[in-house]
Amino acid sequence: MAVFIHRYRHPIQNRLRQWQQVRTWARLIREAEALWHVDVRALRRMGAEELSQLLEEVPPAQRQRINRWLDGYCVATRLRRK
Repeated sequence: MAVFIHRYRHPIQNRLRQWQQVRTWARLIREAEALWHVDVRALRRMGAEELSQLLEEVPPAQRQRINRWLDGYCVATRLRRK
């Protein structure tokens, strides 16, 4: 019962918390919508940079196992053995 009372004891704090959550969701939605207007070439370039960085960080001992996972997900990228 104490939790129930504490929850509704401060209506201003509840309204502030709700406003912050709504603002956060609205910001995330706005950022996602903004991606629709980004140049596709820029996105692909960023993706290529991220991918090359990830490929360098994969430990050689785990590459074969990761390749099996990538096969399962039908991902085009495969790690090369060095």
